[in-house]
Amino acid sequence: MALLAGFAAVCQGVGVAQAGPLALYHEVHQAMGSEFTIDLYAPDQESAERSLELAFEEVDRIEDLLSNYRPTSELSRISREAGAAPVTTDPETFSFIERAVEASKRSDGAFDITVGPLMRAWGFFFNKGRIPSADELSALRKKTGWRYIQLDASRRTVFFTNHVNMELDPGSIGKGYAVDRVVELLRQQGISAALISAGSSSIYGLGSPPGADGWPVNVPDPAHAGRVLSKVVLKDLSLSTGACTEKFFIKNGHRYCHILSPRTMSPVEGMLQTTVLSPSATDSDALSTATFVLGKAGFKSVLQAYPHSSGLIVSGTPRSPAYSMFQWPQPVKLSQSKKEGDRAR
Repeated sequence: MALLAGFAAVCQGVGVAQAGPLALYHEVHQAMGSEFTIDLYAPDQESAERSLELAFEEVDRIEDLLSNYRPTSELSRISREAGAAPVTTDPETFSFIERAVEASKRSDGAFDITVGPLMRAWGFFFNKGRIPSADELSALRKKTGWRYIQLDASRRTVFFTNHVNMELDPGSIGKGYAVDRVVELLRQQGISAALISAGSSSIYGLGSPPGADGWPVNVPDPAHAGRVLSKVVLKDLSLSTGACTEKFFIKNGHRYCHILSPRTMSPVEGMLQTTVLSPSATDSDALSTATFVLGKAGFKSVLQAYPHSSGLIVSGTPRSPAYSMFQWPQPVKLSQSKKEGDRAR
């Protein structure tokens, strides 16, 4: 699923690539089960290191707040208690859940923050992989579903109307939210050019490097290893991808993808990759999952609900891929396959 960030690829340490009064600095940080990287331009190493330290502290703070792996997180507390009575939470966590519920509404449930029990049932949390029984999945229908989340903005409360404790899973939106928070922090620090990547699945290009139009990013072709499908330039824009090239398991010769459809309660079939551009990494993160679930038959509808967003999806199989797009801003290089979709800007 690797999205190749052109500027990040040339940075191997801190303090490389001089560009006028600014220099390019690069740092890596492990968080949220993946690798966060930041490339930024700063006038000197001291200011760069200060900004990088603050940025990664912010990522760690978000993980402490929203992780569903940590029982001490605020999101885990809500999951444990909101089935019994409304739970009052802090403004940031409430706003985050509001964003997630809104994404569920706009995607008609293709994105759903309550899929945690499904992820566990299919064995994706600890990379073991299993096929749950039909009875097990039927029972889980009572424990999942974004429509069971009732929010009261005046009191900042979260309540599960099915009266059972559910598991809120930020996996399809949390990294994007962390990226957005880092972008905001870097702007406050006076950084005008930076590339922030959350495990390469969500990337944000802040401003432009000196003398450039933005941050170049290559979108790989999942059907042809090593081939670039499209080249985009990020300037105050995010890019998120959903794919099953890294997280999956194989049972009895069948490959099961880690992206689940809340409607079928099973791994999505017939999809290879989705890539979404949006001004917000929180939105693009959720949209990359929603469009993956909706597939080429329905992905346009959800993108239309988010102004200034665009998408490029690859469906089918590696041997017979199909490429569809909506308002995609750059050329797409196809190989032995037919292009489908709307290219209007």
